[in-house]
Amino acid sequence: MTELIPLPRGVLAGSGEVRLTAHSRLHAGTGTEGVGHWLRTALRQSTGLPLHEARELAEAEGDGIGLRLDPGLGPEEYRLVSGGDGVLIEGGSAAGVFWGAQTLRQLLGPDAYRRASVDRDRTWAVPHVTVEDGPRFRWRGLMLDVSRHFMSKDGVLRYLDLMAAHKLNVFHFHLTDDQGWRIEIKRYPRLTEVGSWRARTKFGHRASPLWEEKPHGGFYTQDDIREIVAYAAERHITVVPEIDVPGHSQAAIAAYPELGNTDVIDTASLSVWDNWGVSLNVLAPTDNTLRFYEGVFEELLELFPSEFIHIGGDECAKEQWRESPTVQARIQELGLADEDALQSWFIGHFDKWLSARGRRLIGWDEILEGGLAEGAAVSSWRGYQGGIVAARAGHDVVMCPEQQVYLDHRQHAGPDEPVPIGYVRTLEDVYRFEPVPPELTPEEARHVLGTQANVWTEAMEDQGRVDYQTFPRLTAFAEVAWSGLPAPAERDFAGFERRMAAHYGRLDALGVGYRPPAGPLPWQRRPGVLGRPIEGAPPVR
Repeated sequence: MTELIPLPRGVLAGSGEVRLTAHSRLHAGTGTEGVGHWLRTALRQSTGLPLHEARELAEAEGDGIGLRLDPGLGPEEYRLVSGGDGVLIEGGSAAGVFWGAQTLRQLLGPDAYRRASVDRDRTWAVPHVTVEDGPRFRWRGLMLDVSRHFMSKDGVLRYLDLMAAHKLNVFHFHLTDDQGWRIEIKRYPRLTEVGSWRARTKFGHRASPLWEEKPHGGFYTQDDIREIVAYAAERHITVVPEIDVPGHSQAAIAAYPELGNTDVIDTASLSVWDNWGVSLNVLAPTDNTLRFYEGVFEELLELFPSEFIHIGGDECAKEQWRESPTVQARIQELGLADEDALQSWFIGHFDKWLSARGRRLIGWDEILEGGLAEGAAVSSWRGYQGGIVAARAGHDVVMCPEQQVYLDHRQHAGPDEPVPIGYVRTLEDVYRFEPVPPELTPEEARHVLGTQANVWTEAMEDQGRVDYQTFPRLTAFAEVAWSGLPAPAERDFAGFERRMAAHYGRLDALGVGYRPPAGPLPWQRRPGVLGRPIEGAPPVR
């Protein structure tokens, strides 16, 4: 049971095992009480063992579990020792102890991931072992797009559990886009009354002739958001919300037409977009728009305590700005060179606004166009280049290049892959992804906060489709983000596959509808649904 994922920094196997019984106790030392509550609850469900509280660490020795802080370890580092004195997990912070608890669950076997015990008479044993470990990156992220296809609150909570099981710690919550607005803003109720649903949905790629002719929608109330944020925090996951501006905003304009470019289009006739792609309907760069979104962000900051707030900034079509006399006058008034500079000004406004409130702006790498906003961080998605440029300019970067870690891209070239999108990105391809470009100097590379896998849901209409596209590749990604792996060509993929053989059992116990190694199961296919496959290998940079 030592087939651990992500790969730990150091493992020393011993002989023997610690057997957990009805008499075993769990002691959570000062600062680890939350982890103790989580671990006791998870293991009570899966094992049926009571794991009564021990007031002193000595009460847990022998056949119990102890949790405590060790200031000599880094914030997310942990040490797990299983031996004659029971199981002891130490961490540099509660987060480190929590990641050690995730390792303990792996050591107990796949059934430790179930929500109820399937065998009350079985023996639960932890092999004698010492595991010393810590993450390579501080940002180990998953972006989930709930705008194109809405995911219920329970579905989001489930994905937070799946992230925690893989030691991922940043949940990038893509809440708004052309196809739907998913968060309640009390001062602007029409954002959800109008903007949270569309009349129908394209099925497959935007070139597909197929439609699902029924309304699609949903949104999270502010109490839903508070619950999601609190649930994530209990699992040491930070939720970074994204409100997309100034492009990808048709749902907002449909709700409040004055936000659009009213002098070049009848914005009152717009509805929430029912197709995929890049809408030409973007925000008007007016004072009214700025005040409106300041109101949105004011409510957002009350809900999300994260250091970073994501403002999108990608794929902003400039056609309406070029045609609008109002926008052209605005460019002249501000003394700007062109529409790219206007977008930079727009992003810069919110960079200053967020900074004044103790937060940091992060956006997709288009925010580099026209000049990078001071203090902003960059999500580098159009390959590595945006991240390289930003890091060299002293800005922090999260590496998430589309060609490498967009999990909507297909996993195989075979004809049975459902709705094939983009390049073939196999489990091995993801395992050999390297977040830090070799062009960066060590000083520049320090600006790479980490990496993130992105799940865009245009062609993922339900949880089963999201699971299929995300897993098992997210498992390989998690190891890239956590473990100090060798150079891509030198990585032991055969060893990873061996460990995956055990990990599939954990995914099965968690109910994850992953892509099997032999290919999709009959109900995972989507025959006849048009995708957009791209042939050949993706560009390296």
